[in-house]
Amino acid sequence: MGSPLENTPLSASEASERDSLAHWRVQGTRLQATFRVPSMPTGAQLVERIVAAAEELNHHPDLDLRFRALHVSITTHSRGSLTEADAALAEAISSIASEMDCPPRPAPVLLELTVPARDRDAVSPFWQALLGYRPVPTTEGEVLGDRAGRMPNVRFIAPGGPAGDATEARLDVHLPHDIAAERVAEAVAAGGSIREDSRAPQSWLLADAEGTEVRVRTWREAGEAGVG
Repeated sequence: MGSPLENTPLSASEASERDSLAHWRVQGTRLQATFRVPSMPTGAQLVERIVAAAEELNHHPDLDLRFRALHVSITTHSRGSLTEADAALAEAISSIASEMDCPPRPAPVLLELTVPARDRDAVSPFWQALLGYRPVPTTEGEVLGDRAGRMPNVRFIAPGGPAGDATEARLDVHLPHDIAAERVAEAVAAGGSIREDSRAPQSWLLADAEGTEVRVRTWREAGEAGVG
């Protein structure tokens, strides 16, 4: 059984505005943060303390320890969305990292593969069999997810929908809301182009110099003013 706080939803805007979650960014249905560690032993100690805190809160993160960094990803798997349980754990982790002098680093991107499918039920078993994935519920509909939580989700979308919807498999890049517009501008300056931006700052459809498309996504509402 999970934490009682898992029954209290947490919106992306609430999480992003909360001072106690300043180290964290909402990407997809997750809170994500990366902390700099001075050495692998220190990183292991940080992991050990996070695991102890997670056990106490009865809510558990995904942890990825690298040579100089620890990446942490939190979501409420039973709901496929964010809840106050995620916020409580994130706040505890930030406190531990601060005590251990492990400062935050920019959160990494979250990737998804979008696959066009006129008949999702006919297509999904192929991808499950090929990748060994499992169905995962989210607030935006069911996706296929890596059982180990390491690889990008696979999301299905009907082709021929609103402008910019996928007509062939495409990479979706979830970026922190406060850097997405800047990254889009940098990508265009680096030789890309904007194919469709009517739903910015929620999403942009970009293409590289040879026409390969990628969708950039944030949690923001389509047409919302401001970039902060």
